Amino acid sequence: MKAEFTAIIEPAIEGGYWAICPEVPGANGQGETIEEAKESLKGAIQLIFEDRLADIRRGVSKEAIEETISIP
Repeated sequence: MKAEFTAIIEPAIEGGYWAICPEVPGANGQGETIEEAKESLKGAIQLIFEDRLADIRRGVSKEAIEETISIP
């Protein structure tokens, strides 16, 4: 899946940086550099979506149709 999200990155009081994604509640990351904070945030977003997908698939019937859709 390819998508674009907003990363809000700020210096952390204790040093380094922290990052959040307003489009994905609960997604946050941290790192010593801005790039590390962004990579950490990307990993958090990916884990959240993988977990949500696995969770919903547990309750879907075998007759359900699963397709990929694109949003421009």
